Formats: sequence, structure tokens, C-alpha cells
Amino acid sequence: MIPMVDLKKQFQEIKDEVFEVITKILESSQYILGPHVSAFERQVADYHSVLEAIGVASCTDALHLSIDALGIGKGDEVITTPFTFFATAEAILYTGAQPVFVDIDPDTFNIDVTQLEEKITEKTKAILPVHLFGHMADMEKISGIAKKYGLKVIEDCAQSFGAELNGKKAGSFGDTGCFSFYPSKNLGGYGDGGLIILKDSVMADTIRKLRNHGSGRSYIHERIGVNSRLDEIQAGILLVKLKRIDDYNRKRRQKAALYNELLSDKVKCPVEKTGAYHVYHQYTIISQRRDEIQKRLKENGFSSVVYYPVPLHLQEALTFLGYKQGDFPVAEKAAREVLSLPMYPELEESAIIKIAEIIRDVV
Repeated sequence: MIPMVDLKKQFQEIKDEVFEVITKILESSQYILGPHVSAFERQVADYHSVLEAIGVASCTDALHLSIDALGIGKGDEVITTPFTFFATAEAILYTGAQPVFVDIDPDTFNIDVTQLEEKITEKTKAILPVHLFGHMADMEKISGIAKKYGLKVIEDCAQSFGAELNGKKAGSFGDTGCFSFYPSKNLGGYGDGGLIILKDSVMADTIRKLRNHGSGRSYIHERIGVNSRLDEIQAGILLVKLKRIDDYNRKRRQKAALYNELLSDKVKCPVEKTGAYHVYHQYTIISQRRDEIQKRLKENGFSSVVYYPVPLHLQEALTFLGYKQGDFPVAEKAAREVLSLPMYPELEESAIIKIAEIIRDVV
């Protein structure tokens, strides 16, 4: 079976460096908030041309801590997309705030900025766009709307490390940018991990306390926080991969270009808007014959995944929000028709050609 992502191939290329850094950490016996975490935070901040970067345990925590640090809580509303992983809404709800959904752009699957303003109320405190599948949302328009109404912006960059819009990287537009280092991500560790980038040193100090039980000094707790720290071993592994991330993303773009060449006349392929630099965390097609395509791929030994089969507004856990079928028709249509194909830097062209042959035959 050709997998969605082959981490074994990538590991074979970097295993000597990975073993070296892990051995160094084990010999130091310093595992929590050590020098590798600090070095990784500095390098990620520099990579994004921002002042601060703070390692945490997951992107879910990065979103949660960002919302909390911005003073958003019970009675407040945060506008976001219904077509994303569950954690986006989950993080809002953790603080007591309520997610307010806006339908998506049918080309990029990102939040439809033309519908944003109609959802803003006196309770709205922030906009939380998701850069889905590696293509950035229209952050220039979102930033303009946020400024007009005095709103905060929290970017969900879980799938978009290295993505750009007009030369500016994902995460660097908003008040915070939140990243995931789940193993399958473009920049992935060998376990869970996350990070927040931001420009405000005062807010950064608040988040550093929040990630460590609300403590700035040992056993002195200034507020209620959580236990959410990127561990030293994951930071060491991520340092090895960080220096390769631009190359990884270039290779993903090359694979996507080949998919486009072979499939664009048969299915709707991913769109790259003017000024965007898509990093293809997922290569996601649209077809009314999605289920048949997926079945045929599986029969021939190729993985594929539906991201996401049920939009957030129709999830059982979120029925209390009061949404119903038909509220967000573009997201609902996407859920019925999207299919993500294998995508990783080491994916062989022969596999892409075979996948395309199968899809073309079905269509």
C-alpha cells in the first residue's frame, strides 16, 4: 500500500543526525524547556521574521493559549471556518467563548472573506482563519476587516508551515500564529508538539507562563495555566528537519504540479491564488465520483483520505451551537466531494502517474 505520507523514507535520509541529537539530549539529562527548545524557538521566530516563538505541546494548545492570553472568554465570539479539524473549534470552546462559523471559498477551502463582516456582532472578539491543506487564507483582507472592527486575529497554521502570501509567511499576519508538529505535518516531529509565533513581548511572557502552570518562577503561580511544553527531544528532532523545510516544501510543490498536469482535465485540482505559495500539506481533489475513486485506489494499493467528511457545524459534539444542514452549503458540498491523495517529498513520480491513471479511468 502506498501511504498518504511515508515517514520511514524521510527518516532514512536524516537518521544519523536524529540519533546524534537524541543521544546528546539523553546524555545531558535535560528534557524540559532545555537548550534545544530555546534554539528551536529562536530559529522559528527568525524564519518567520517575528519577535517571539513559544513551543507548546500541540497546535490545539497553541490555539487555546492564544485565545486565553488575548483575554477572550465566556460570552465572547470567535469567527472561524466549519471546514477544518475539530481542534479549531475545540480550542475556542475551552476558553468559554463560542465559535461562529462562516462558509468557505470553493477554490481554496479557506474561510470566505466576503461573508465575514455579516457575522460580526458586538460579541465578536477575534477572527480565527485556518490555512487549510497548505494554502493561506486571504490574510490581507482578513487583517483589514479585523483592524476596521478592532478584532484580534489568531492564525491556525497547523497545515501551512512555510506557506506564504505575497512573500509574507503564514502566522506572521495575526496577533498569533499557531503551528502543529504532528508527525505527518510538513514540519513534523516524532510525537505531538506545537508552537506559537507572535510580535508582542508582553503577550509572549503571558503565554510562557500559561504553558507552565501560570508560573514565571519556580513554585510561584500568578494565574491558572496548563501543562503544555514542547519537550526537548521533539525540539532536537525538529531542529534537524527545520533546515530542510524549504526543500521539503519545494518537492511537495513539484509533486503537486505533476498531479495537476495529469488530472486537471478530469477532476477539480487544488487552486493556488495569485500571490500565494501553496505548500501542499494535502493534495486534495474534488469529484462527484469521490467514493468510487477512493474505492478503486484502495483496490490498487493506494491510500487516500477524506478531509473532512463532516463539517464542524454538523458534528454531534457541537449540536448545542444550533446549526443545521444547509447552513454552510459550500462546506457541505466539499465534505461530499473532496479526496486527498498521497503527498510527501519522497513520493515517487511513478506512483503519481499510476494514481492519475486510476482516477482518469474511473472518471
